[in-house]
Amino acid sequence: MDLLESYQMTLSNIMSQVMEQERENINNAGELLAACYAEDRLIHVFGAGGHSAIGAMEVFWRAGGLTKINAMFPVGTNIITAYPTTAKVTGLAPYILNYYAVKEGDPLVLINFYGLNIIAVDVAMEAKKRGVKLITVNSHSFAHKVPDDFIWRHPSKKNIHDLADVAVDNHVPYPDAVLKVEGIEETITPTATIATCFVLNCIMTVTIQKLVEMGVIPEIWISNNIPGCDEHNNPLIEKYRGRIHHLYPVI
Repeated sequence: MDLLESYQMTLSNIMSQVMEQERENINNAGELLAACYAEDRLIHVFGAGGHSAIGAMEVFWRAGGLTKINAMFPVGTNIITAYPTTAKVTGLAPYILNYYAVKEGDPLVLINFYGLNIIAVDVAMEAKKRGVKLITVNSHSFAHKVPDDFIWRHPSKKNIHDLADVAVDNHVPYPDAVLKVEGIEETITPTATIATCFVLNCIMTVTIQKLVEMGVIPEIWISNNIPGCDEHNNPLIEKYRGRIHHLYPVI
């Protein structure tokens, strides 16, 4: 088996584990989000730390995705705006949740590939204080393998899934990269982004399905690169521009 086949098989195995072991959690997450969406609440999504913001990007303003997704991209908490990074700073969570208007009873999907990033845990703890309904997506086994005395853990030593109402495991293996090349000490080729985006799209699929079963027809974006996109999407952009922070007109 060559490296590419090995990588494909590893990713397939991870997704199979998600399908076999996380269906109940994904279903529970979808039910929670559907109920909140039906109440006209925004679904807040925060990809906390480094590359984890990619998870929030995947479900925000996305072809085939829900409109009422309030993606949270506070400066410094992701690799794009880390000048300097604030992803390893405690005490910012109240300011982040205030800025994005995350209120009691709102749902928050909190994404951190490994589950122990300082800002992610900080936000999870603040969310619980506020009575926010917390769904987490991270690797449970990875988080448990990192020692409690690791320098970049939150002072509480907690993982985000310890605080969740619904905790969905992305089944990313430790240490994320999975391939070995002779002559290189480190493992190469990560799995976390693909696995996490798969989990998130599963959650959103179930959410949409649950809404329809409830008799609520959800608003869905279509791709901005197909005929009819402006006619379909622009009224939705105008409808939610005042509520969703990072939504903006495309023309």
